Amino acid sequence: MIHSFHIPVMGLAFTIDTPIKIAHLGISSVVSIADDFLMEKAINFYAEKFSLPVQPVNRKDIEAKATITTTYLNMMKVIVEKKWEEHIKQLVQDQGYRDDFLLLLPDTVYWQNEWQIQAGNLSENALTKWAKTQFKPGSIDVNIMTKVDKKNFNHGKELPTAYNDAHAALRGFAQSNLNSSLVLSAGMNLPLFSYIQQFDDFFPDTEGRFKKRITIKVSDFRSALVQGKMLAKKGLWVSEFRIESGLNCGGHAFPTQGNLFGPILHEFKQKRIELYNELLTIWQTELELQHKVKAPFLPEMKISAQGGVGTHQEHDFLLKHYGINSVGWGSPFLLVPEAVSIDQGTLQQLADATENDLYLSHASPLGVPFNNLRNSSKQQSQKRKIELGKPGNPCTKKFLQLNTDFGTNPICTASSKYINLAITMLNNSNLTKEQIAAEKEKLFEKECLCCGLAFPFLEEHNLDKKIEGNGVSVCPGPNIAYFDAIYSLSDMIKHIYGSKNLIKREDRPHMFIKEIQLYMAYLSEKISTIHAEPTEKAKIYLHQFIQNMKTGLEYYKALFQTELTILDLKFNVQNLLNEFNKSLDNNQSNLLEVYAR
Repeated sequence: MIHSFHIPVMGLAFTIDTPIKIAHLGISSVVSIADDFLMEKAINFYAEKFSLPVQPVNRKDIEAKATITTTYLNMMKVIVEKKWEEHIKQLVQDQGYRDDFLLLLPDTVYWQNEWQIQAGNLSENALTKWAKTQFKPGSIDVNIMTKVDKKNFNHGKELPTAYNDAHAALRGFAQSNLNSSLVLSAGMNLPLFSYIQQFDDFFPDTEGRFKKRITIKVSDFRSALVQGKMLAKKGLWVSEFRIESGLNCGGHAFPTQGNLFGPILHEFKQKRIELYNELLTIWQTELELQHKVKAPFLPEMKISAQGGVGTHQEHDFLLKHYGINSVGWGSPFLLVPEAVSIDQGTLQQLADATENDLYLSHASPLGVPFNNLRNSSKQQSQKRKIELGKPGNPCTKKFLQLNTDFGTNPICTASSKYINLAITMLNNSNLTKEQIAAEKEKLFEKECLCCGLAFPFLEEHNLDKKIEGNGVSVCPGPNIAYFDAIYSLSDMIKHIYGSKNLIKREDRPHMFIKEIQLYMAYLSEKISTIHAEPTEKAKIYLHQFIQNMKTGLEYYKALFQTELTILDLKFNVQNLLNEFNKSLDNNQSNLLEVYAR
C-alpha cells in the first residue's frame, strides 16, 4: 500500500461508487452495502455507462438483497480493473499523465527517480510489467453497521436470521469476487459475528492469505480486545482495528465516557503487541480445533485511525508517533466531487458551512447522536411537510424499522406512522402545552436517513427518486468547517501529504484540542439534562466522565511539552488546557450541587 490514507464510509450514497472513481489511483475506500435499492440503481447506471451485461433481480426473491450486493460489488471490481489497466497504460505512454500521478504519491521524488531509472533500462512491455508490480489498485472495502439488522418476512412469515438485513449484506459480500475488507461498525452483533464463520473466504488458506479480511471500528482499546477475542474464539482473525474519535467524526457518533483520542491511541501503541499475541493464541487454537488449517504463519494486524484529522502535520504525527498504518480522511472529501457522489446544492452548503452550521443532532432513528448540517435540503423538505400538517416520512425502505413503542411490529421513529401515534399519545397526556411542544420538536427532528443518505447519488445522476422522495441528509464531521471551497482530488491529496495547504483560516484548533471542546460541550449538555431527574447511575457516569477527561488533559499537557512539532498554534496550549481543567472543576461542582438538593 503506497498511500497512507483511506476514505472511510460516508452515509449511504456519498462513497457508494468512490472505488469506481479513484481506486485505480491506489486509494482505498469503504462502500456502504446497507441499501440494496441504491445499489440496484447504481448497477443499472454503471452497466449502461460501461456497456456491461446485467441480470435483473426479482425483488420478491428472498435472496434479492444478497444477490444485488454481490452483483454490484463484482461490477465495481470489473470496472476498477478496467480503469486500472488503462491507468497503467497511460503511466507508461503519457508523460504528462505520469507526472501528474507521481505528484500525488507521498514520496514523489523517490518515485520520479525510480521511474526514470526503470524507463532507461526496460522495454515498454517490461516497464508495464514492472509498474504493475509497484502500484496496485486501492481496496474496495465494504461497511456494515451491525445494529442495522432488521428481521424480514415473506408472505407474513418471519424468515430465518440469515435473511436479516445485515446478514444478507454480509452474505452478498462473502459471495463476491472481491479480495478486500469487511468493516464492521456500531458495536457487537453476536449472531452476525457467528454467521461470518459460514464463509471460507474469511479464513486463511494454507499460505496464510485471506481473501476476505475483517476490520472492526472501535472507540477504545477495551472494545478492540473484547471484540477481537470474541471473533478469535470463532476462528476469525481481525486484520485491522480502526480507531475512531468518539465525537470528532462524521456520521453517527459514539461518545466515550470522557476518554480522549490521544490517550486511546497511546494505549493502543503501548499494548499493540500484547493485543496481537493474546488474540493470536486464541485464534490459532480455535483454527486447529475447527480442523481448518494449522497456522504456523503470523497474520497481519493493522491499526488505523480517523476522526477530525485535517492537516499534514496531524496526519504525519498519527503515523509516526502512534505507529498508525493508515489515517482516515472522511469529511474533507465531501468537498471533492471527483471522489464522492454529491449533488451541487449540498456540495455548496458544505463549502460554505461554519462551526455554527454543524452540530450533534438527535436526527437518527437509531437513537444514536448524529453529526448533522443545519438547514440541509432534507430538513427543509421535512419542515415544509410539518407546516402542511403532514410530519414524518413514508417508510419506503424499512431499514430502520426497529422501534416497538407502539406494538410488537417494529416501526421507524422517523416515519409518519410513529410520529402520528406519538403525537396522539402526547395530546392525551397530562403534560403542559410547553412540554408537549418540546416533545413534538424532538419527534420532528428525526430524519428518514434511509432515503436522505441515499439521495445524493440519484440527484447527481438525475436518476429516479420515487422511493427516496426529496432532500439530502448529510453527516459531516465538525472538521469540515475549516475547509471552505470545492477542491480537486489532486489538491486534497497534496494537502494530505503537505505540498499544498487548503486551510486558509488560522484559528483552526488542533484535532486533539477540537475533540476536547466537543467533549466539554457534550458534558455540559449531559449535566443540564439530569437536573430534572438526577439518578445515582447518572451521577456515577458523569463523575467518571470528568475523571477520565482530567486524565486525558494531563496526558496532553505532557505530550504537548515533549512533542512541540505537532502544534502550530497561535495561542498557549498549556494555558488552554488549564482552562479546560477549570471548566471540568466547575462542571463537577455543578454536579455536586444537583445531588445536594
